[in-house]
Amino acid sequence: MGKFVLLDARLFAPGADLSGASNKIEVSSEIEDKDATNYRSGGWKEVLGGLGSAEIAAEGLWEAGDPSLVDNASWSTLGGVGPYTVCPTDSVVGALAYVTAGMRADYKVGDAVGEIAPWSGTVKSSWPLVRGQIAHPPGLARTATGVGTGVQLGAIAAGRRLYASLHVLSAAGTTPSITARVESAADAGFTSPTTRLTFAAATAPGGQILRGDGTAVTDTYYRLAWTITGTTPSFMLCASLGIR
Repeated sequence: MGKFVLLDARLFAPGADLSGASNKIEVSSEIEDKDATNYRSGGWKEVLGGLGSAEIAAEGLWEAGDPSLVDNASWSTLGGVGPYTVCPTDSVVGALAYVTAGMRADYKVGDAVGEIAPWSGTVKSSWPLVRGQIAHPPGLARTATGVGTGVQLGAIAAGRRLYASLHVLSAAGTTPSITARVESAADAGFTSPTTRLTFAAATAPGGQILRGDGTAVTDTYYRLAWTITGTTPSFMLCASLGIR
């Protein structure tokens, strides 16, 4: 991906798509540098990596009155930890995505008279910031059990982990329930898929994030799969996968 202008960045909070309410999104990650300089450092400062942290800061146009809107979504998650996903250029399958589990640390609204009502907020990480891909797009309703399109993430070396985020953006029907899982395979056709992670059953909008145990995986293709039950169920969701 070459140079581009930010025109269609996406921001997903636990159970809400805040893209349409946002006009600025910033993602940052850093590692503390700890001074390890000693008499054998050759006259140069020597450092070791300490604690890591990540942050998502966003702002935009305030709206309220529905669980999917920014005011409702912000108040319901303030002080809580959940999944957050940022995409620089849309959220189609395979699109670049940055994912973390973070705490909604602050939320600010209001400005001077005559201004369009703004909002701003910050998420502080509880897990590492993971660079991955969208595995399920937000604009596609799911009404029956099925599988998504596979993405090629590569093999997972020992000590690294598979990360998966799930944002259930809407749920409709009578007693609707969706249980999503992440499958891997050695080939793009998923001839012999293996379940790697399984989310808890979801019956309403909300978010979940999972990660593997650090065991090596030789499979290179991954996809989201799901089981849906209920009477005339329908779900809108967004999912991302990454390795770190």
